Amino acid sequence: MKEHELFELLVREHATSLRVFLRAALRDDRHTDDLFQETLVQAWRHLDRYDRARSFGKWLRGIGMNLVREHRRRLARAPRQLDDAVLEILDSHCEAFHGHRHDTLDDELSSLRNCIERLPAHFRDAVLLRYTRGLRGTDLAQSLQITVENAKKRLQRARLLLLECVRQSLGLAGGSA
Repeated sequence: MKEHELFELLVREHATSLRVFLRAALRDDRHTDDLFQETLVQAWRHLDRYDRARSFGKWLRGIGMNLVREHRRRLARAPRQLDDAVLEILDSHCEAFHGHRHDTLDDELSSLRNCIERLPAHFRDAVLLRYTRGLRGTDLAQSLQITVENAKKRLQRARLLLLECVRQSLGLAGGSA
């Protein structure tokens, strides 16, 4: 799986807690949206600094917290909604809410790899051709010797099986994504 695909998966998983964190800190939807986007841009630019042994959500909110502080400095005349101590408490609550015993990228990748290995062969082949060889559409269908629509459906079903497997493996609550 490519770096940008992993980043997208992790961001999707942690976007809600980041948005809640920023909204609580700023109490302004416009600034929340701006800082949310800026947090993701900063995270992408500095992804090489992320320690895979630590929680991605906490790292992402840390970037957001720094941007909130910077935003506050720029708007020093405006009244503060939350001070730094409250921001720290809010971050710890977000971590507790989202945290689980497998909250590191390495654990998640290991779980994903194990789940891929457990897929039925026809699903596993589709996933590996798509995500390791980068095949799409007609090329993917030709490699699998099926129609393009069947290839799309096979990938869709494989992703659902992977999602369920990874959630079970990591001890996460079920439910639709």
